[in-house]
Amino acid sequence: MDPLLTLASILAASTLLVTLGYALLCWVSPFKRCQLCAGTGHTTTRVLRRPRACRRCDRGLRLRTGRRVFNVFRRLRAEAHR
Repeated sequence: MDPLLTLASILAASTLLVTLGYALLCWVSPFKRCQLCAGTGHTTTRVLRRPRACRRCDRGLRLRTGRRVFNVFRRLRAEAHR
């Protein structure tokens, strides 16, 4: 068997496995912790260190990028079938 063919098939299989794993993760757990506030929903100001609501998230959780893409495709498909 050709070593380049073996390498290409291993690379394709691992890429497919990672993609399917991320799709499964986005389906099972569509939200992730916000990195800015560490999942608390609050940050502090720079000067006075007063607590304030996080600007990136609403309650400490953000929608994953893969789930955003899935939602866009789902909306496009729903609009196309109307």
